[in-house]
Amino acid sequence: MAWVYILSNRKFGTLYIGATTDLIQRVWQHKNEVVPAFTKRYHLHRLVYFEEHGTIYNAMQRERTMKHWPAAWKVALIEKGNPEWDDLYWGIAPG
Repeated sequence: MAWVYILSNRKFGTLYIGATTDLIQRVWQHKNEVVPAFTKRYHLHRLVYFEEHGTIYNAMQRERTMKHWPAAWKVALIEKGNPEWDDLYWGIAPG
C-alpha cells in the first residue's frame, strides 16, 4: 500500500505533493520539520488530501502527474473531499 498526499500551510496556501508507503510517519516528519526541505521552509504541516494506491510505483506516477496540474485542479481536488481544508492527519494518526 502507498499514498499520495497534499500538504498546505493554510486554506488556499502553498501546496506540496508527495508519495510514501507510510503516510502517518511521513506526515509526522513534515509536522515536526525533521527533514530540512521545502515543507519546512514554508511550514507545510496540514494534511489536506490523501489517496491510497496499491504500489509505491503507482503512487509516484500519480504524484508526478498531479505536480503538473494547474493549481485550480489541485484546489478542486482538495475541496471536493475537504472543503474547509481541515488537517486530516488527526483523523488517521493513532492516539
